[in-house]
Amino acid sequence: MNKHKFWAWTQGDDNDRVLTIDGVIAEETWWGDEVTPAAFRAELFAGDGDITLWINSPGGDCVAASQIYTMLMDYPGHVTVKIDGLAASAASVIAMAGTKVLMAPTALMMVHNPWSVAIGDSDEMKKAIDMLGEVKESILNAYEIRTGLSRVKLSHLMDGETWMNANKAMELGFADAILTDEKRIAPAETFAFSRRAVTNSLLDKLKPKQPGISADSLEQRLFLIMYSKPPAMPVVNAYSVIAKKLL
Repeated sequence: MNKHKFWAWTQGDDNDRVLTIDGVIAEETWWGDEVTPAAFRAELFAGDGDITLWINSPGGDCVAASQIYTMLMDYPGHVTVKIDGLAASAASVIAMAGTKVLMAPTALMMVHNPWSVAIGDSDEMKKAIDMLGEVKESILNAYEIRTGLSRVKLSHLMDGETWMNANKAMELGFADAILTDEKRIAPAETFAFSRRAVTNSLLDKLKPKQPGISADSLEQRLFLIMYSKPPAMPVVNAYSVIAKKLL
């Protein structure tokens, strides 16, 4: 990856396209750069289908982030953003382009006001202030579309340089869900099948071997299964009802 490229494309397990943005976004600004944004766009639209975008970045050039955000929004397929480390500053803007935004339990997102360096007289300083104000408004547009929060609320979050863990990001609407380890989660169908299998096994053991067996004998068999030995005296309880229904 050269100094212009902070992204990489790979093929996912499910034949989806995987885009990774790792590190500082654009070591050199995309302002006035026609080559690097064009290269990113060409690679983005070189294929089709859904995209998984992994982000771990402290931020960087807001112009580059704006262009990447726009390109991802324009892409016809679904874009699932997965933040595994950090999505701060400009990287949080890119994350807002996701059809769905997921964060690792340990990941962080950070939003703050844009900043710049200006040199010159008071007029130049005023121009820089006005420019930063417009940049903030453009960032607010992306946050507002994603979260549905008011611009006043979002502006306060940016003023305070707000850091969000996964739960807080979900609460505020910046993220949709927490990344989970699929290997640790048993599918619901497996649980349902196991429960049915246990029930069927119990019913098979309770099934009378000979026709005409009495409910009392069936009750004794049920207690044998539960306690390894029958009770000293017959017990009239819910098990009797169950046994009679099973005949």
